[in-house]
Amino acid sequence: MTIKKRIMGMALAGVMCAGMLAGCGDSSSSTASGSGAGSGGSSSSADAYKISVIVKLTDGHFNKVIAGAQAYADEHDNVDVEILSPTSATAYDEQINMIETSLGTDYDAVVISPQQSAAAATQVANTDKVIVALDTDFDSDKKSSFVGTGNEDAAKNGGTAAVEAAKAAGIEKPTAVILTGVQGDETHDARLEGYRAGVEEAGGEVLEVQYCDALAEKAATATEAVIQKYPDGVDIILSTNDDMVLAAVKAVQDSGNAAFADCIMCGFDGNQSAIEAIQEGTLTMDVAQLGYDMGYKAVEAAVNVLDGKAVDSFVDSGAEIVSSENVDDYIADMKDKGLWEE
Repeated sequence: MTIKKRIMGMALAGVMCAGMLAGCGDSSSSTASGSGAGSGGSSSSADAYKISVIVKLTDGHFNKVIAGAQAYADEHDNVDVEILSPTSATAYDEQINMIETSLGTDYDAVVISPQQSAAAATQVANTDKVIVALDTDFDSDKKSSFVGTGNEDAAKNGGTAAVEAAKAAGIEKPTAVILTGVQGDETHDARLEGYRAGVEEAGGEVLEVQYCDALAEKAATATEAVIQKYPDGVDIILSTNDDMVLAAVKAVQDSGNAAFADCIMCGFDGNQSAIEAIQEGTLTMDVAQLGYDMGYKAVEAAVNVLDGKAVDSFVDSGAEIVSSENVDDYIADMKDKGLWEE
């Protein structure tokens, strides 16, 4: 079984468990804790730490996060993890139920990638369990650490790289449009501000921001509107996730507007589909999160707290700008880690 299929299976198992409080509360997480060497399962010891990992959704990025979380459990006999995933990035009630379930059962720690930061903070306000924020931060005195990409800095690097590429093509003051997620989502807001700062400090101009709820179909519609509004073209389109930028790429192609033919397109996440698009030449660049490291370090942080060790309030899991110059090396690294689906 490939890693991608295996982690998707774990995520689906988590979704089913979210609605079965009694059953999941007593489980040993056999679907989500392997024994190493890709065996896909392990026996649970009575004194093992039980950790619930609740992601925002399952996509290319979070599949890497899940794989990293699972890898930590595979390497440590005293750790069991259970992966829970809502069915979409806007299934808010579904994720809230998952958080409530995890807090109400016998997990020792709960790692949360919140769809809504304020809601997550409210949910954990009265818990005594160890809480770690993953990928997206939230404010809470119950939270021990936030493990994720330094989103603003990473996006700033992406915005700077895009402007520099446009200037190298002879454009004196590049113009940019930013496609982003749900307004109020801390991750997308941080990426938005990072992009804006990178563009402006590098000598470009942000024409407008389009809120697309992080959804491809809304990004396509927004891009079509941008093409109609700016028929003479914009120089850069920046997206705060990969699904949106790939939809924007298709919308530009379908428009047939030659003024957008050389538009620099930059995504954010490092999903395989986006990296393949860079390799094919349809996407210019991507801010690739190191999702595997993120998931691994989040579980590691929770275990360290349970062991009474000090943890940093923020653990940066890193990011890398991928373009045509380094895409082959990036793919080779993913293959070496077993994170590339052939």
